[in-house]
Amino acid sequence: MSSDEHSLTAGPSGPNLLQDAYLIEKLAHFVREPVPDRVYHVKGGGAFGYFEVTADVSQWTKAAFLNPVGKRTPLLVRFSSVAGEEGYADTDRDVRGFALKFYTEEGNYDLVGNNTPVFFVRDPMKFPDFIHSQKRMPDSGLRSNNMQWDFWTLSPESAHQVTILMSDRGTPRTWRNMNGYSSDTYMWENAAGEKFWVKYHFKTEQGIQNMTDAEAKAMFGQDLDYHRRDLREAIDREDYPSWRLEMQIMPYEDAAGYRFNPFDITKVWPHKDYPTIPIGRMVLDRNPENFFAQIVQATFDVANFVPGIGPSPDRMVLGRMFAYADSARYRIGPNYAQLPVNQPISEVHNYNKDAPMRYFHSGSQPVYAPNSYGGPKADPQRYRDPSWFVEPAEIMRTAYAAHRDDDDFIQPGTLYRQVMTPTDRDHLIGNIVWHLSQGVEHFIQERAVKDYWAKVDSDLGARIAHELGLAAVAR
Repeated sequence: MSSDEHSLTAGPSGPNLLQDAYLIEKLAHFVREPVPDRVYHVKGGGAFGYFEVTADVSQWTKAAFLNPVGKRTPLLVRFSSVAGEEGYADTDRDVRGFALKFYTEEGNYDLVGNNTPVFFVRDPMKFPDFIHSQKRMPDSGLRSNNMQWDFWTLSPESAHQVTILMSDRGTPRTWRNMNGYSSDTYMWENAAGEKFWVKYHFKTEQGIQNMTDAEAKAMFGQDLDYHRRDLREAIDREDYPSWRLEMQIMPYEDAAGYRFNPFDITKVWPHKDYPTIPIGRMVLDRNPENFFAQIVQATFDVANFVPGIGPSPDRMVLGRMFAYADSARYRIGPNYAQLPVNQPISEVHNYNKDAPMRYFHSGSQPVYAPNSYGGPKADPQRYRDPSWFVEPAEIMRTAYAAHRDDDDFIQPGTLYRQVMTPTDRDHLIGNIVWHLSQGVEHFIQERAVKDYWAKVDSDLGARIAHELGLAAVAR
């Protein structure tokens, strides 16, 4: 083009001309540059690296990328916060997303998790409601602590996660200084067909570091992109962050009689029951070349498994297996998996056809199955669907079958009494009291003390009640 500065006009003082195709192209493209945001986990960042196997896991899984020892697989990791929009402060009190894409020789394996080992709800039916309660009010367009506490206190299964969120773990110092967890339970299967239930724990090798509430709030005014900037600068100076992958592995038969429902994402498996087993190491050593192309457009499909790994009866896993891919179809388009950042390194052969932005195609090959012309065929031996036994039962809407210790307040109470230090407890109480004091109605404050925190721990409830001036409720 003849100019990048001046549009085509009728003389120096005349109007712009519609025939200026370059101007029209620039403006038309410009107003279409954004893609729809994620509904949650909007604000984030990420980097590329590799996963290296450090222990033999063939006794538990036949997944090729996990065998043999020393094998390296390229990967992408995206970190995020759950509730805030793009531009929100990185250090806001929130759960942090921890999503991984392994580019394996058998296809992409996507694993989504958080920096906490549990979650707020256990059934996908409540997931949209939970997210709505963390977003903005329909009338004012403002976020509301009252809305959050109303939902939490009417959802006792959230107590474990909220206890973690209101501790200093709700404000990690950097993404490099936090752990990542699958939270959900998955299935591993070995070459002999033996099955195991597993949870993933990515332990930071930089050490756990958190901000106090005051430090996190102070950072609001200094750098809204603190976590995003920290990760990029660490990799630029070759201070490559790393995590050690440790697995909890439960024999298949143990699940039915375990004291907690092992598929309930609001519960952990205590380490004394199932100690973690180190199996690998993840290193991030390459920043994205283009943030939009490689991070914003990155998608994570919970249904992307490889042979040897599959879902479990965890209801949140099963719900996410639909929702995550559908989110990608909506945001990026039906051919989102053809983008370089999402494209597997193994060839893909299927009968999908057309749709916007398709550029990989099968030429003149049949677009239907079965066919007589050599089209791709399914392989039920190599890619057999993971399965588990389900008792003959009536189709119904119901809660999980309760196990012996399936009380929503047992585990957060143990966390408060046995894991947290006195300083941790003081900070937890201060954070809860501050959060409950920001526009939360009196009756919800009372419910939060009487029906929520006092059931987690009576001392915790009494201290919160005292700080809120709710002495009568504390008694």
